[in-house]
Amino acid sequence: MYSFRIGAMLESFRLPVPEAIKKAAELGVDGLQMFATTGDYAPENITSDRKKELLSLTDGCGLSFSALCGDLGMSFDVPERNPSLIEKSERILDLANELGTNIVTTHIGLIPEDTGDRRYRIMQDACYELCRYADSTGSHFAIETGPEKAETLRDFLDPFGSTGMAVNLDPANFVMVTGTDPVESVRILSKYIVHTHAKDGRKLNDATPAQIFGLVPKTEEQKKGRAFEELPLGQGDVDFETYLRVLDGTGYHGYLTIERECGSDPVHDIALAVNFLREAVSR
Repeated sequence: MYSFRIGAMLESFRLPVPEAIKKAAELGVDGLQMFATTGDYAPENITSDRKKELLSLTDGCGLSFSALCGDLGMSFDVPERNPSLIEKSERILDLANELGTNIVTTHIGLIPEDTGDRRYRIMQDACYELCRYADSTGSHFAIETGPEKAETLRDFLDPFGSTGMAVNLDPANFVMVTGTDPVESVRILSKYIVHTHAKDGRKLNDATPAQIFGLVPKTEEQKKGRAFEELPLGQGDVDFETYLRVLDGTGYHGYLTIERECGSDPVHDIALAVNFLREAVSR
């Protein structure tokens, strides 16, 4: 039996936050992750009373926060906008600590494989500032996997010499976007993994990450269909049995946080995912 905890992304329920929290508790998950980038729960908008209400509701349901999502929807490769992105990210990390978690997951854009690329240095400089701030509070900015290969992300992180910049391991993103093995990616990134998403999917064509993210034009053939599809847990190409065994072997015993970004009945799909993970964890 593994000692992972099961979490759920609040936004995946597609319900108002209080209702989503109660539904998560009904399904028996251990923790929650929520977006904190815009709206009432962004650092610049959330009031002290709302923080108290949020913590009272989660505590009353026996839940805690596994992480906050700080994805700002922009790549950290433009020097002129990076100061504002860094400032906002740091405020989200402050909020995370107030809510009882020291992890903020984020996307920083597609890291170039060529370390001599100008974008590489710009992104690394921005992440160095974030890393220093996270280290000062004993926290982690966790880059979500998927846009680049595991080796590229590992080599990008190694110079920081800490886990202030860490990894949110999403196995489906490796399958759907890079077309690489999530199990081997766990081995490559093991020392940086502080949070994971439980998601499944399948790659549908040969589009590269650069093509998927619009940095390089797609071919006419690739334009005819989707590059990938997200699927309920166990219905895609992630080998969860091996994945969980290898993840456990790295010493990671944190959250498997269910993320469901599509589907007509998200609550049903999340319930299926909870049951799938319970059975997988108990084996």
